[in-house]
Amino acid sequence: MALDLRQLAVFLAVAEARSFRGAADRLGVTRSAVSQTIRRMEDRMGVALVQRTTRSVSLTEAGAKLHERVAPAISEIELALDTAQDLHAKPSGQLRLAVSSIAERFLSGPLLAGFVAAYPAVEIDITVTDAEFDIVSQGFDAGVRLGEVIEQDMIAVPISADQRQLVVAAPSYLERFGTPSHPLELPGHCCIGWRPDPKVAPYRWEFEDDGREFDVAVTPRITTNDMWVMVRTACAGGGLTFGMEETFRPYIHRGELVPVLERYSAHFPGFFLYFANRRNLPPKLRALIDHVRFGAAGAR
Repeated sequence: MALDLRQLAVFLAVAEARSFRGAADRLGVTRSAVSQTIRRMEDRMGVALVQRTTRSVSLTEAGAKLHERVAPAISEIELALDTAQDLHAKPSGQLRLAVSSIAERFLSGPLLAGFVAAYPAVEIDITVTDAEFDIVSQGFDAGVRLGEVIEQDMIAVPISADQRQLVVAAPSYLERFGTPSHPLELPGHCCIGWRPDPKVAPYRWEFEDDGREFDVAVTPRITTNDMWVMVRTACAGGGLTFGMEETFRPYIHRGELVPVLERYSAHFPGFFLYFANRRNLPPKLRALIDHVRFGAAGAR
């Protein structure tokens, strides 16, 4: 089937606005033109893409699947065109980023050091935070978080491989108190837990058994919002703790920490650099996107 980018652009506008009028306003055309374009597209494909009522427009199952596959691809095309158009523009200015405290690869140093070396006119201002908020309304250019908690209307670029969370402890702790054989045994152990804020309950430790996901409330003896407190306390034999494998990896390699219950640790999508879906990204942000893309590809 021949590709009609104009029809796709209209379809995406309708899918995002959930309104023919909203799509028409966004595209600068009439509501009738939008409706006719969608009808021609449906006739051409032989399938209904939207459900129309007098008050609203929603996607059919076929329309939802088409939007899910096409929207990221069109965003990539727009980003590539913008990149080609702005090759002459020199990245400069302040780049404000909101980064999760557990985004180890991004915060570890080499990636950021490489970026500032390549783009000396860009100043990076990083706020390390695990709070969930709208980065656009708070004035950030981009953020770094796990993919599962990023809003669907954002563009997300992977900066790590898939991740998994591990339970770890120092050999000295395991020698004294034994090694749990199942996650349900964890409440009987001294656990070191994490919570983002004093007003929030400690994070429940998540596991998987034969495709079934479940979590365990461990009632930590020590709770903090600082991963490094958790790591140092665990290394000192203070108890079992739970976090990203890549955070613990250097300590595991040195024998300071030992992973337990690995058969219950499932992989999931890793960290992403995410930013608002908008045209004409500033060169400073586009430079960071290209930098992390290259770095992520090299890391694999």
